[in-house]
Order: sequence, then structure tokens, then C-alpha cells
Amino acid sequence: MMMDSEEREGLVVPTPTRDFEEGLENLRRYGLTIVPDALSARQLMEARDALYRAAESDAQRKRSTRFSLDYETDLSNRRVWNVLSRDPVFEDLAFHDIAVSHVKAMLGWPALLGNLSANITGPGGGEMILHADQIFVPEPWPPVPQGLNVAWCLDDFTDENGATRFVPGSHRLNRAPREDELQSETVAMEAPAGSALIFESRVWHKTGHNRSRNIFRAGVFGWYHNHIYRPQENWFLSLRPEIRQFASDDALTLLGWKSEGLGLVNGMSPA
Repeated sequence: MMMDSEEREGLVVPTPTRDFEEGLENLRRYGLTIVPDALSARQLMEARDALYRAAESDAQRKRSTRFSLDYETDLSNRRVWNVLSRDPVFEDLAFHDIAVSHVKAMLGWPALLGNLSANITGPGGGEMILHADQIFVPEPWPPVPQGLNVAWCLDDFTDENGATRFVPGSHRLNRAPREDELQSETVAMEAPAGSALIFESRVWHKTGHNRSRNIFRAGVFGWYHNHIYRPQENWFLSLRPEIRQFASDDALTLLGWKSEGLGLVNGMSPA
């Protein structure tokens, strides 16, 4: 069953905005909002350098993880897991005011940080399958999102270099795409480096095909969700200890160390 024009709103990417209420309306209407200039020039430079350094370290130690529709021959797309523990600059992204404010508005509080990973797509990199991120929730889905992605553009996201693609308005179907909808028409989330792409967990999306000859495209993806679900990353085992030691109250909540109602220790929050 394909969406009609009213459900899909057309293949429209909302205009980037720093107005918070306008951004929330974009999320309600399209499933996506784009915040321009979310990172300072220094933050962008440090995060980009740290990510490519981490990816190179993984490659040298044969720890690289690939992602695409063809894992055997497509070596252009790389994933770097748990970047939160790779460099302190990624703490600034995971607990950034822009991210936390949208999480609180869209998901309520407390919420959890499920994962902070990165995707780097290289020239010729293939696309992923169209999907929605809350497939862990039985259908029919609730009429509100159970999760939120905050993607930090460390390079320009363009149609040519494989920017994340999505189906505007697909979140309002409250279900994942069916087999006959995997080839649905999509539009690229194009944005300059330093922007934040914020999209909710019901929206259909995928990594795009990098058609460029020599351009890499890197993004750090923060995945946040309702606190009743288990995080993808086990922070209790994988987190650098100093992050917990110096974390803010919001960060402790997102990491599951400060709890309300669930995750208690002897009836009390562990932090």
C-alpha cells in the first residue's frame, strides 16, 4: 500500500531552521527537521578529525565494520561503533543542548541514549535497505515516536555523496515499509557540514548511494529512545569511566545511570 499525496506531503525536505517550535512542526509534518550551524567551526573540525582517525585505527587493526546491501563486495561504507568512548569531542555531540531539547520535546523524560555510532560512505558506496528504526516495537505502532535520531553532518550531506534519504510523511503510517514498498521514492537529507539532521524513529529512511568519484561523507548518529526499551549499546560495559564520573544530570539519565522508576538499585537511582 503506497501513501497518497496527502499522507506523503510530496518529496519535500523542510527548510533548515534554528527556530525550535518550527523544527518541532517539521518533525510532526515531515518526520525530519534540519538545524543549520549546529556545531561551531572548532567542534566540527575536532569531531571530523577524531572520527576519521578512529576509522583509520579500526582499519589498521582489522576491526572495521561494513554496511550496505552487499557486505561482501562493497568495501566503501564503514561504521564506527561507540564513538562516545573514542574521543571526548563526541560527548559534546551526544549531550548537546540541541539533541537533548528535541529528545525531551519528542519523547518526554527520562529517555535513554541507545547508541552513538558513525557512518562513513566512500565513493561508489552502495545504499542500505529502506527501513524505520523502531522495528523493535510491535505493530501497529503508537501514534507517537518511540525514538529519535540526531545525525551530525561532519561532511556536507549531498544527493551525490550518499546523504541519508527518507520518505517524507511516512512516519504517519505508524508501521515499517512492506516488501513492495522498499523501492519507494525517497529524497536526500541534504545539509552542509555542521548541521544536525533530526528525524523520528517511524520515518522510512536509508543511506544513499555515493555516486561521487572522490568524496567521502561522514555522519555521527545519536539514537535516543523511550526509557522502557533496552539501549543498543551496553554503556555499563563499553563506556569510558571518566564520562560517567564527570557527566551532567541529563547525561547520567541518558546513559541509564540516573533512573526514575526503572533500572533502580535497591529501590533507588544508582546515581
